[in-house]
Amino acid sequence: MYNLVVVDQGFEHLTDDEVDRIFRARADRTRRDIVRRTLVGEVTVSQLAKNYAMSFAAVQKHVAVLEGAHLVTKQAHGRERLVRANPAALHQAQRLLDQFEQLWRDRVDRLDALLSEDLL
Repeated sequence: MYNLVVVDQGFEHLTDDEVDRIFRARADRTRRDIVRRTLVGEVTVSQLAKNYAMSFAAVQKHVAVLEGAHLVTKQAHGRERLVRANPAALHQAQRLLDQFEQLWRDRVDRLDALLSEDLL
């Protein structure tokens, strides 16, 4: 397929590995919920952990996956770690989805055109 996905104006090139990290991170229900909660405002990992039927360590791992994909940032504040969504990275992920959608729409349009030619 393609080795690089080029993101429109102002965004850097993303490697396949970077794209994979973004979409793997967003594929999990808990991680999507963590992003949703952190879009509203900063929360501690402890506050996040109270919302899930899993261990604190498991929530920390989810946050680490999101952080690795740059979808959230984590900052030390005393003994706590504050987690906040990274809207720029989320926007970038949306732009990637938009590009994939356009790629497939273009392919369908070309297929429609070919089929129309065959029918004439």
